[in-house]
Amino acid sequence: MESLTFKLDEFEGPLDLLLHLVSQNKMDLYDIPILELIEQYTTLIRTLQQNRLDVASEFIEMAAQLVQMKSYLLLPRSEEAERMKQELQGQLIEYSACKRVAAQLRAMQENVYCVVRSPAQIEPDHEYRLQHDKMLLLNALQGLSGRSASRAKPTQERFEPLLATPFVSVGSRVVHVLRGMLKGKFGRLSELFSPAASRSETVATFLAVLELVRAGRLKISNEEKLSVNYSRLKKQENA
Repeated sequence: MESLTFKLDEFEGPLDLLLHLVSQNKMDLYDIPILELIEQYTTLIRTLQQNRLDVASEFIEMAAQLVQMKSYLLLPRSEEAERMKQELQGQLIEYSACKRVAAQLRAMQENVYCVVRSPAQIEPDHEYRLQHDKMLLLNALQGLSGRSASRAKPTQERFEPLLATPFVSVGSRVVHVLRGMLKGKFGRLSELFSPAASRSETVATFLAVLELVRAGRLKISNEEKLSVNYSRLKKQENA
């Protein structure tokens, strides 16, 4: 190896130094004589340390890794040596590509004239220039202030249907369901509920059906057919 006159601070890191050694010795980056490269790198680091020059820790760490790789390479058929060799070769190929792209970008920006100045001061314009219908603006203003024109005040007539609705008890609907079943008026579950019935009547009928089914007095098939359990009904009447 020819004498090296460069300094470590000329390189960005150990990979940069290794790539320089590969280029200087005209090695094939895809088929590196790894033992020769390790020998050159470790010899250089050892020489610099003997001359009491400051050597960055990252360069020393790489030297230690290369010495470990060399020890594996001296063993016959070492899988670990092959793995470390492929890893180092991949790092050098990737680093070489990054340096090449960085050089291209540097060359591109050198020919670009770039001027930077402070942002221009622009006076803010707060004038609203859009045109809208007057009623649209009035409705928007009333909506924002909580006095929407479409929001009418509640009157007594609007509450009368709610207050006048009669209360229907569950017990009365139990009697209604059983009486209708005995007279043959109801045969299916849907026949118990009428669209014209009030909400109170519908809810009471539903609860009455649940109570009858729970007590075993009424049965509902998978086809929603209703049937009365007469034996259960007679036992409850006798009790």
